[in-house]
Amino acid sequence: MTLEADTTPPWDPAFEELLRTTLVDLPTGPALHADLDLPAAGLDSMRMVVLLSRIEERYGLVLPDEYLAMETFASPGALWQALVAAGGQG
Repeated sequence: MTLEADTTPPWDPAFEELLRTTLVDLPTGPALHADLDLPAAGLDSMRMVVLLSRIEERYGLVLPDEYLAMETFASPGALWQALVAAGGQG
C-alpha cells in the first residue's frame, strides 16, 4: 500500500477562483500550489489591488495595513495565511 501526499489545498475553492480570475495566465488544471510565485505568475501592482478588493469583498473583511506587503502576496499560501489571520477563514 502506498501513501500519497495530500494535495488538497489549504484554502477554500472560492479563494482559488479569485486567484484564477485575477491572474488569467495561470494554467488550468490541477489545484494551485501554496508556494506558487504569484509575481512570476503575473501578479503586478494593478492586479494586486484588484485581488485585494475581491478578497475583501468575498470574505467580508478588510486586511489590516500590516498585511499589505509584497510578502503577503508572494504566494497563495502566504496570502491565505494573512486572510485566516485577519479572520476571513479558519
